[in-house]
Amino acid sequence: MGDALDNYWYAVATADAIGSDPTRVELRDQGYVIWRTPDGCITAAPDRCSHREARLSDGSVENGCLRCPYHGWSFGDQGQCVDVPSSGPGAAIPPGAHLTALPLDERYGLIWLCPGDPVGPVPAIGVDDDPAFTRLNTRMQTWDCAATRMIDNMLDVAHFPYTHAGTFGREQEQVVPKFSLTQLDDTFYGYEYSIVINNEGDAKTMSGGGGDVIGLDMSTGFALPFSVRSTMSYENGIEQVLFMTAAPMTTGIGVQPPRSMFTFVLWRNDDVSDTGQGIVDFELEVALEDQRMLESLSGELSLQHGALVDVVSDRASVEWRRRFSALIDNSESYVPSAAS
Repeated sequence: MGDALDNYWYAVATADAIGSDPTRVELRDQGYVIWRTPDGCITAAPDRCSHREARLSDGSVENGCLRCPYHGWSFGDQGQCVDVPSSGPGAAIPPGAHLTALPLDERYGLIWLCPGDPVGPVPAIGVDDDPAFTRLNTRMQTWDCAATRMIDNMLDVAHFPYTHAGTFGREQEQVVPKFSLTQLDDTFYGYEYSIVINNEGDAKTMSGGGGDVIGLDMSTGFALPFSVRSTMSYENGIEQVLFMTAAPMTTGIGVQPPRSMFTFVLWRNDDVSDTGQGIVDFELEVALEDQRMLESLSGELSLQHGALVDVVSDRASVEWRRRFSALIDNSESYVPSAAS
């Protein structure tokens, strides 16, 4: 993968996971340390002390400063080196001692990190500002598969009757209706469609009741590089927004299998005070079905033209692969394909 990917945002931790201790995250074969000061300020930097390259994530946060476990060097807000114990009080700090603080954003209950210079903001989820909706967060997961395969899967509905037969998939609904790709809003590009799903057992918690088989209107779209949003409108007026995002921990070069971070966030317009955990648990079960399938596949999803056999139901993935290929080739512009 090219360096262009360094200029995008990646969800690397849940906000509640960053507390009084330094936290290490891995992103695209690099390690980073994130810490939070008592006043709530968060800082991220490469997980490497400028002195002798010790892992700063093995250190501690003292009085809001990150202290290296090797020689005790201390780093304040935005990575400024503020103390070199061996040099004594008042000694000059070497200019090269300071850490390079990286862009961070805390949004949707997630910590977002950009290793380079952001080309844009974190993907916008407008419903997060709607007081009619309640947000439900889930933990950060590690999947032993490529992020490219994860996005291909998230954009696909043809696997529902098979991969998700144990949760909501209906084997009878095997034919995917034809759909057109469109700009869903300022952020997400994808398609709108209607499906029929199983609504039995735990699925009724998601739908708010109804028959054992129900229909719903959906939309699914992507934001480069590795985020997908699905909206669901049930017949009873319940609306749900599902935001899924992945981040490659390894690029897969010399590492088999590649590893990726994954999490999803839900927004609902109904009262989830009693049902919220059940809704999250059901979606986690759905995600586990995907995880089992994807972890059985090896390597990155091929981006080479003609390497994969695509059919009409794969149009969203084809367009995502085309735009993703343009991104990593440092192409800043592209023309939507005829399939759009």
